[in-house]
Amino acid sequence: MIVFEDFSLQRGGKPLFDVARATIQPGERVGLIGANGAGKSSLFALMQGKLHTDAGEVRVPAQWRIAHVAQETPALARSALDFVLDGDTPLRAAEARIAEAQARGDGAAEAEAHAAFADVDGYTAPARAEALLLGLGFTLDQTRAEVGTFSGGWRMRLNLAQALMCPSDLLLLDEPTNHLDLDAIVWLEDWLARYPGTLLAISHDREFLDAVCTAILHIEHCKLTRYSGNYSAFESLSAERLALQQAAFDKQQQHIAHLQSFITRFKAKASKAKQAQSRVKALEKLEKLSAVQAAREFSFAFRPADSVANPMLSLEAVDCGYPTTDAARTILRAVTLSIQSGQRIGLLGANGQGKSTFIKTLAGTLAPLAGRLQTAKGLQVGYFAQHQLETLQPDDSALEHLMRRAPSAREQELRSFLGGFNFRGDMATTPIAPFSGGEKARLALALIVWEKPNLLLLDEPTNHLDLETREALVLALAQFDGTLIVVSHDRHLLRATTDQFLLIAGGEVHAYEGDLDDYRTWLLKEAAQRRAGPAKAETAKTSAVPGRPKPRLGPLTKALARIEAQLDQGAAAIERIETALADPALYTGGDRDRLTELLRQQAQAREEQERLETRWLELQTEIEAAAQP
Repeated sequence: MIVFEDFSLQRGGKPLFDVARATIQPGERVGLIGANGAGKSSLFALMQGKLHTDAGEVRVPAQWRIAHVAQETPALARSALDFVLDGDTPLRAAEARIAEAQARGDGAAEAEAHAAFADVDGYTAPARAEALLLGLGFTLDQTRAEVGTFSGGWRMRLNLAQALMCPSDLLLLDEPTNHLDLDAIVWLEDWLARYPGTLLAISHDREFLDAVCTAILHIEHCKLTRYSGNYSAFESLSAERLALQQAAFDKQQQHIAHLQSFITRFKAKASKAKQAQSRVKALEKLEKLSAVQAAREFSFAFRPADSVANPMLSLEAVDCGYPTTDAARTILRAVTLSIQSGQRIGLLGANGQGKSTFIKTLAGTLAPLAGRLQTAKGLQVGYFAQHQLETLQPDDSALEHLMRRAPSAREQELRSFLGGFNFRGDMATTPIAPFSGGEKARLALALIVWEKPNLLLLDEPTNHLDLETREALVLALAQFDGTLIVVSHDRHLLRATTDQFLLIAGGEVHAYEGDLDDYRTWLLKEAAQRRAGPAKAETAKTSAVPGRPKPRLGPLTKALARIEAQLDQGAAAIERIETALADPALYTGGDRDRLTELLRQQAQAREEQERLETRWLELQTEIEAAAQP
């Protein structure tokens, strides 16, 4: 087991742990949580022997093999597959023994080396490494590509795959979902559920912690507090513990007040002096309880959005992609849809399918390669890009960033606004270069909020945000009165802020009638295929539209009910129009404009009714198929 025994640690003069204690049993999957800077990464370093305690000790069984994710990846010329196989050190050691024995011409030693190679499952290693890479979103062709050809985010995936390939008794994962899309996260959760060793994971993704963890270790006030269960259980148990702590403190304060009252009243009275003195001693020996110190919760709100006509944004046969010197690289073809005021849309699809490309096209940072994109008058877009932090100027302050957006605003108004995002005093006027990723993300959000957008386009907005700031963002988005389109691997955010999904896959954008649970079910089936054989899984993956699972009956029947309600409304509207058209006065009064408008409305309503009837028939077919055993 892992034992944290009354240990203390300071870094840079700041106390991180003070007589902290906890125990982790073999085979447990533990989520390590706490505020930014609380000491989570330092705890990992202590377990790896990279740091040493100032007092007490941290004990990890000496024979345990520890695997962790490297933070840097050099631009190597070796293939991604070979890089991942490097994580299996016993495998590489057995391969080295075989090569040495062959070089010496020592047949007996070579036979022993081959036996050792078999013992470490060397013959299945390439297939296992391929399965890891495919699960994390790589294609078969990419497994043969050189490490140096991948971007930083994909290299972090390679590091994760290498750590998972490493035979280990203790696996340390620091924010493993940060560089993954939802598809890869679901696969990783399934893999970790089958991991036989002990897992410690630092994460700000509450649904990941819920899916993976059997216990939570919370760092707070330089102490470690252990909770059984997942993150949701921690929230409930933590609230109960704080309530009990406050109740005990209140009760003790009443007891202290009673003792103090007796001492004050009778300390000068001879007949009661002895009793008063005994209460003084009792008061001195009393171990004082602390009142609950509730952390100040961060919150913010979007400013009221100005109204805009519908459709606020429409695409007609739009090709989305990137212009190049030779020929345009088209990612999505013939996208036709309209965005209505008040819609709250989540985008689903595997990494590389075009979610960010689609968002960039909507935001206007990428021009359509073909087709037409129209925006309504008064549209104000707030766009948070996946790499938004890179657009900030490190030598400028938060106040200077905002002043560029609002050159005519009073400085005090800008300071007050930034204060609402926890940029107060010197923090508002000093360069942002030393800010943490979470602080920079908070500033990027503040700049968007200032613009009063009525259409929010968010591409992975929770990267770098801690749990508290993520929750503040979720609450702000839930109360946002404009239109929202979001790409996020944070399922808690998607569940809380969106009510419909678009699936981006196979070069297409289409409505997805299922929910996140349907999507997860399909992804797990795909992962099972990969475990059965990487090449077979890759063939299946390219022969079907990725990410288009068979929806459950529940969402289908709900969608059918919506269509039926719209059909009823449409029939009533057509009846009203036809009643108006039946009025003889319409034809004798000479109101040609009124007649023309009613005829236009009639044609439009009938066309919409026909579309809804077609969709109704499609849904009936899907329901019948889904109901089949």
